[in-house]
Amino acid sequence: MNPLRRDPSGFEAFDMLATMVAVVRPDGECLFANAAFENVMRLSRRAVERSNLYDWFADAGRLSDTVTGVARNAYSSSRFDALLRRSNLPQELPLPVHVIVSQMDNSEDQVLIELIENAQQTRQDREERTLDQVQATKELTRNLAHEIKNPLGGIRGAAQLLALELQPNTIGPELSVELAEYTEVIIHEVDRLQSLVDRLLAPHRHAQVVGDVNIHEICERVRQLTLVEYPRGLLIKRDYDISLPDFRGDREQLIQAVLNIVQNAAQALQQRIADADAQDPACIALRTRVARQVTIGKQRWRLALELHVEDNGPGVPAEIRDRIFYPLVSGRDGGSGLGLTLAQTIAQQHQGMLDCESEPGRTDFRMTLPLP
Repeated sequence: MNPLRRDPSGFEAFDMLATMVAVVRPDGECLFANAAFENVMRLSRRAVERSNLYDWFADAGRLSDTVTGVARNAYSSSRFDALLRRSNLPQELPLPVHVIVSQMDNSEDQVLIELIENAQQTRQDREERTLDQVQATKELTRNLAHEIKNPLGGIRGAAQLLALELQPNTIGPELSVELAEYTEVIIHEVDRLQSLVDRLLAPHRHAQVVGDVNIHEICERVRQLTLVEYPRGLLIKRDYDISLPDFRGDREQLIQAVLNIVQNAAQALQQRIADADAQDPACIALRTRVARQVTIGKQRWRLALELHVEDNGPGVPAEIRDRIFYPLVSGRDGGSGLGLTLAQTIAQQHQGMLDCESEPGRTDFRMTLPLP
């Protein structure tokens, strides 16, 4: 029996990786598969290690030639795209992966194969771009908001003084009433802009009140608040992983973040809610899952929770899909475009990340937060 089958401890470090890793012989015999490989293949490690890795690829010839070449030291490493079969069922589509084949130190008959899901790589690239963009936007927003606040105070004060001067005994009753309406418009619009600026600055003004937080308590609170606002025509499903532990965070901030996401979904479903179709109701699903070996903002976390807020609405308009977390960007008439921006800011303050996948009939907002 191969000693590696009895004692694979030399490869335990590979279990810390988020990508799929396998150690094989040149003939394709799998000596070791890490935890990520198990998860993607939906098989136990023992079942994977008893198999021939080439059997899991749609085009095994190229992989076999590459592994043989690396094992013979024709080249030290090689990479290419391939299709990984996760089952023998015809309806199961192959998984596009990027394959990296490398030599193992001090071994002539062992080759290291790393598989990176193309979708995973694309998602990581998108998350990195989003984090950089959100950080730049946050700094711009804070600076712009502070620059706006000072002149707003002066405009409001001048409008109030002007209103005091517009007395009937000085300019006549008719003209006084007409001009007083103008000053009221000025004050009202200044107050509206002041409220908008305050909302932009809200997450940065108040220190976090950190305590033990249970994500399902937050979800239930948000669910109750939403159903009060939409008592008919809206179905909110729950799919919780009760094994998720508590974590440290600001409960009120997280309630606000999740509420903003759910309200955004409910507003997208308003037409379906109004139609109240019992056969195909407007639906929001709250789903929690545990994620392992997650990278958030270039930092690796062993465990993280994922909260999915999924709706069956029309989807995010394509023209704003890449900008929905920017301030003042909204796909809805009358929307302020601040709800998702604040939710993203709160997620980042908890070292987490908020992203979105959307298509007509399905929009999925995913909040990822690291766990201790």
